[in-house]
Amino acid sequence: MGNKITVGIIGGAGYTGGELIRLLVNHPAVNIVAIHSKSNAGNEVAAVHADLVGETNLVFSADDKFLEDGTADVIFLCVGHGDAKKFLTEHEVHSQTKIIDLSQDFRLAATDTLHERQFVYGLPELNKTAIQSADYIANPGCFATAIQLGLLPLASEGLLTDIYTTGITGSTGAGQSLSETSHFSWRINNIQAYKTLEHQHVKEITRSLQQLQTINRPELNFVPWRGDFSRGIFISSQLNCALSKEELYQLYNDFYAAHPFTTVSAAPVFLKQVVNTNKCIIQIEKAGTKLVVHSVIDNLLKGASGQAVQNMNLMFGLEETAGLKLKANYF
Repeated sequence: MGNKITVGIIGGAGYTGGELIRLLVNHPAVNIVAIHSKSNAGNEVAAVHADLVGETNLVFSADDKFLEDGTADVIFLCVGHGDAKKFLTEHEVHSQTKIIDLSQDFRLAATDTLHERQFVYGLPELNKTAIQSADYIANPGCFATAIQLGLLPLASEGLLTDIYTTGITGSTGAGQSLSETSHFSWRINNIQAYKTLEHQHVKEITRSLQQLQTINRPELNFVPWRGDFSRGIFISSQLNCALSKEELYQLYNDFYAAHPFTTVSAAPVFLKQVVNTNKCIIQIEKAGTKLVVHSVIDNLLKGASGQAVQNMNLMFGLEETAGLKLKANYF
């Protein structure tokens, strides 16, 4: 194709940064111009992400001139929560450079702006039109993505009642820094509930659901779990609903008809269907008035870097699936 999108990445050494690099080095419309990292400056990217040996000769750099001079059409912020706002406070970003932030710093701050422009919440299945004209994107959280995709069709019809959700995530959801619960010897053959009813993603989920269901707003009760696997999220949300299973499948299929990465399945879903892809697969189960919606995603792709690339595609008028036609890690 003609001129490629020039991309800069801030914080490329972690899990989400590494996944983003893997996607973008093979994206047909992208040229990575800089991967900023003070701690790894001068190191080859493939020395940090060893699976990229032979894929790229890129080197981490501490030079931030590309931020001010507009060399990058878009920058991705793959830094820790709280660090994105700090980075943008300490660095001048060219007014024509688009920003996609993968932290939680701008997901709820509707009044926060940069160059007098607001951040758009980057869930394409909810805000595709706004994303297409946005300059700045707040990429959704991983749990938030999986839970919302399971519930948005119901919210669109005002059908949500109080919701009871459980979800289990792999160890990569905790980030690359070691902690007691991310060590192999703790994680293997083990699960644990954490942040019960207080997970940070509840606020962004609630805001999105209320965007569609403006009255009779339900309460979301969420219990997350740590699992003994590396990647993937499995969500089960239970609530009351009078619609039949057939009516529900029709509602969900109609809602996601124009969204290439979200699929509704009549068969039981499982993680290996989505790991290493940008897909979300949803299954519906019904017993009387009790409804359970299962949704599965890869936390590092549809839950982070894959969705960020999907947003970039929409912002620059590319095919939404460009660079994201990935093979599931089925075996």
